[in-house]
Amino acid sequence: MRKPALAVAAAAAALLFMSISTPAQAVTNGVPDGDGHPAVGLMVAFQDGAPAWRCSGTLISPTLYLTAGHCTYGADHVEVWFDDDLRDAAATGYPFTGDVSGTPYTHPEYDDAAFYLHDLGMVVLDEPVDIDPQYFGTLPTLNQLDSLATKRGKQDVTFTAVGYGLQKSFPDAASWKDQAERLRMVSHPKLNQINTGFTGDGSLLLSNNAHTGGTCSGDSGGPTFIGTSLQLAGVTSFGLNVTCAGTGGVYRIDRADDLAFIGEFLN
Repeated sequence: MRKPALAVAAAAAALLFMSISTPAQAVTNGVPDGDGHPAVGLMVAFQDGAPAWRCSGTLISPTLYLTAGHCTYGADHVEVWFDDDLRDAAATGYPFTGDVSGTPYTHPEYDDAAFYLHDLGMVVLDEPVDIDPQYFGTLPTLNQLDSLATKRGKQDVTFTAVGYGLQKSFPDAASWKDQAERLRMVSHPKLNQINTGFTGDGSLLLSNNAHTGGTCSGDSGGPTFIGTSLQLAGVTSFGLNVTCAGTGGVYRIDRADDLAFIGEFLN
């Protein structure tokens, strides 16, 4: 999750190498995913041959890993891991040698100064990943999520968010209390806003609290599935405050330009 007006690059670098000694409590207020979503992986983006930041993402085919545009933008190449528990860096090769490497691509209309408008990226993996295709993320249909904008459509709508981000985040003065275990976590946020003046027609705003859980830094690019299915509503995109509380932003992928971008790699 990217936080506007914060030092994102510095925060991402700190997150990449953060201590793993603090036990995870909860993706915030979530639970360990275990084998629930094996096609969701952790990626490390490289610049000039060095690991620079980390994100989450989802396989939509054996060689295609869908993530956020601000995760791929500016990266030279990417390493990806699919273990649900990556806390033992020495055993997993983190952050240098993933289960598979790949080449990053970013939505052609992406602008880092307004990243939330076209926040979509794809990693083309160098070799197929041996995971059962039944766990791959599936795409929404064109404008599918617009049906949720009605009063009835907004009632009790939940999603499934998965990622490897912070479990707890605090203001800078207390950042030593951040909890950043490299665990794949899952939560079930509820829909707060869609097609409003704030979200526009390209984002969702979901809950992020102790009851539903939510997303945080490092979950960027991770999937937001519709309900308990594997159909993708979008990818984790942004947060509104440093503590990752209140709400979380999801970039929708049911618009024509996003489906066209993804389709170029599927064809």
